[in-house]
Amino acid sequence: MSQIRVGIGGWTYEPWRETFYPPDLPKTRELEYASRQLTSIEINGTFYRGQSPATFRKWADETPEDFVFSLKAHRVTTNRKDLSEAKSAIDRFIETGPLELGNRLGPILWQLAPTKRFNADEIEAFLAYLPRESGGRRLRHAIEARHASFRDPGFIALARKYGAATVFAHSAKYAELYDVTGEFIYLRLQESQSDEPKGYAPAGITKWAQRIKQWAVGGVPDDLPVVAAERPLEIPRDCFVYVISGAKERAPAAAMALIEELKRGS
Repeated sequence: MSQIRVGIGGWTYEPWRETFYPPDLPKTRELEYASRQLTSIEINGTFYRGQSPATFRKWADETPEDFVFSLKAHRVTTNRKDLSEAKSAIDRFIETGPLELGNRLGPILWQLAPTKRFNADEIEAFLAYLPRESGGRRLRHAIEARHASFRDPGFIALARKYGAATVFAHSAKYAELYDVTGEFIYLRLQESQSDEPKGYAPAGITKWAQRIKQWAVGGVPDDLPVVAAERPLEIPRDCFVYVISGAKERAPAAAMALIEELKRGS
């Protein structure tokens, strides 16, 4: 059986003190609270600065046993001219302590710069560097390619070859890719609206829930464009869904609405 996890990016955002957190909640307990309203959180702070093993252990201790984090790899690994030279940076990132999350460690997100163009040799070298396991723990990788040149069957073929999930980024700003390439789904919803109390209109929440359920059982929604002619294997897939960017103040409400919608009929 696949699992569907839905959350937000990070847990520290001042407007959430008005729209999400109880007014009397200490800031030191924000992660504790958020992890009990949602089923996953994407850690974005790891993109900007290194963390200590003790910090990862602290985050794990503050969350329920069935909670899962994804984490964005440090920008030094991906924001570089030549990704084929990233091996040492990738290794250093893995060694900083994310394995201390234990069973709460979900996928690692490798977000490419929006200006990075698709180069088959360079991308294959980068994907080959991503370790499939470390410290006896299997690692799962998602790659977010944001330049339009990645709408290329060659990129989809490489992602499938190395078992990396192509990030589905619902965004008007960057390239959208919806080809299933890995053993799990990684969806980033980035178009929430401030004038919608739950970020998205009810019909939008319902539509995304329907698509997510299709992915979870191994299907492919027929209303999203794909690049490759070859369809993926029809196997159950875990789904990781994050409401990111857009009207960020609405992200928790949108995520919770999506969780409720996914429960309907299940």
